[in-house]
Amino acid sequence: MRINLNRRQWIGGTAAIAASATIAPNAYSASDIKKRDKPFRFCLNTSTIRTPDGKPRALRESIEIVGKAGYDGIEPWIGEIDDYVSGGGSLEDARKKIQDQGLTVDSAIGFCKWIVDDDQERAAALEQLKKDMEKVRSIGGTRIAAPPVGATNNPNMSLVDASRRFHAVVELGQQMGVKAELELWGFSKFLHSLGELAYVAVECGHPDAIVLPDVYHIYKGGSDFAGLKFLNGKSIEVLHMNDYPDITRDKIQDADRVYPGNGVAPLNRILDLLVDAGFDGTFSLELFNRDYWKQDPQVVANTGLRKMQECIAAWQST
Repeated sequence: MRINLNRRQWIGGTAAIAASATIAPNAYSASDIKKRDKPFRFCLNTSTIRTPDGKPRALRESIEIVGKAGYDGIEPWIGEIDDYVSGGGSLEDARKKIQDQGLTVDSAIGFCKWIVDDDQERAAALEQLKKDMEKVRSIGGTRIAAPPVGATNNPNMSLVDASRRFHAVVELGQQMGVKAELELWGFSKFLHSLGELAYVAVECGHPDAIVLPDVYHIYKGGSDFAGLKFLNGKSIEVLHMNDYPDITRDKIQDADRVYPGNGVAPLNRILDLLVDAGFDGTFSLELFNRDYWKQDPQVVANTGLRKMQECIAAWQST
């Protein structure tokens, strides 16, 4: 991968990454947080309860399912919000339905090409991102994912350029009141490792920069979970929670993800690393399991929450 760094930039960048672990250190130890009745928030990413043919459910239906299951929050996709509006609903009405179910919008999933090299395409993407942030804000949300769309097949993307471009994204989010979460995609040829994620977040140079890791994507991307200790946990406000079976990194796919506790991910170790780094935010269950899609979505949502709660309870008992 072409890094495009000179010696001074490299030394400065790696020093900044190392320093990020000590910025705003955690006020609580893992043992302190383990004693809390409810140490984290639980959210459902709506990809987990798609229809049997893999299509998104109507946002109205997803809100009801997530609320009935007892989650704290919901993580919808921008396309689902657009479909809701095109079907005659209003953003204000969606916000009310979410609130009536006792939910918050902890995050949202968008796909703007903020990272691409083409200036014109990137400018258009930022305009779209602005509109998407407005949608998220209108339904009560405060965060939106910023994955490396447009760079997934570009192993030669410059980390320096990506950092500058993410700064523009975070700056836009500050103006809109919606934080952009730098999302890790393990299958991508760029921004697939924790090291790349940390570099871009640190070197973007913006105090509002946050990241969105994913248990499956960390494994898929080739990173060791030990790398989580080098991230400031306060820069992770949402983490995509899931598990994966014993399949090699090169062969495992999105659809292989399973409920937490049903796979081989070292979840206790991951939780220790996250909490010791300062994390006390939201776990959002994100799965693309086709077998789950064929089941009753309410059962899937209920099971997903129970499995996350059981994992946290098992961790607390260690």
